[in-house]
Amino acid sequence: MSIPYAEVIGDPIKQSKSPAIQSYWIGKLGIDAEYRACHVTAEGLAEYLASRREDPEWRGCNVTMPHKQAVIPLLDRLEIGAELVGAVNTITRRHNGSLIGSNTDVAGFLEPLQHHLKQQHYFRMARVLGTGGAARAIVAALAEKGITIVLAGRNPAKAQAILDEIDPDGEHHAVDLAHFAEPTDFAFDNREGCFDLVVNASPLGMAGQPPLAFDLSHIPPGSVVYDIVTHPLDTPFLKAAGAAGFETLDGLNMLIGQAAYAFEKFFGVAPPRDDSDAELRAILTK
Repeated sequence: MSIPYAEVIGDPIKQSKSPAIQSYWIGKLGIDAEYRACHVTAEGLAEYLASRREDPEWRGCNVTMPHKQAVIPLLDRLEIGAELVGAVNTITRRHNGSLIGSNTDVAGFLEPLQHHLKQQHYFRMARVLGTGGAARAIVAALAEKGITIVLAGRNPAKAQAILDEIDPDGEHHAVDLAHFAEPTDFAFDNREGCFDLVVNASPLGMAGQPPLAFDLSHIPPGSVVYDIVTHPLDTPFLKAAGAAGFETLDGLNMLIGQAAYAFEKFFGVAPPRDDSDAELRAILTK
């Protein structure tokens, strides 16, 4: 007898923590459902979605690299957040077989910042490193909160294009990622009453990837430093920032946060998070 299921797709897919997260919540709630990982190549993406469209037990999928933008023309509709970001990380299937694209990265990224964002600030600025699908979601999330963004990429023109597309009226700036690699003697002004954020939204620093070259002299006093990389969880960037006294946020914050929003879309119920994800974090970091 078949049961409802959802899955995560990507190429590669073995590294995904989504099955562990979603299966943990399914077990906690005692839901009669499954969550799987499915290796889908770029060449097989259209065939995969066509087959799942015809499967009434399929509730949807999470979408990881490199398909977050490639899936868009294969879907029937995008929710507003995904349309704004121009990237999809969650697909759900309606009863009539139509496929809806969402982006839960936006809400997932903002979740651990809520206690800061509820405060009043004279000025808010974020330095965001990276120009991929996750970076696009982060730019959209920050712009919606009225935060001035400095977006850094190896191709500054691509960074500028993202800013122009997502928030054309914002006073944002695009720079070369190399700008942050060398020390600066810039004297930051008084940051009291301000909110400063530095985000690594790139794969740099991930196991198997080149290191992130970032000199801490570019971080304003009192900043929050956030790295969305999850392997390793305590990246060299976060270790250095923490040692220098900055508040740090690791990649499980965004990963678990976006997964929670996707879980509710798939299974129609919010996941159990009463312990602030402590038990789940322990499982994911074994």
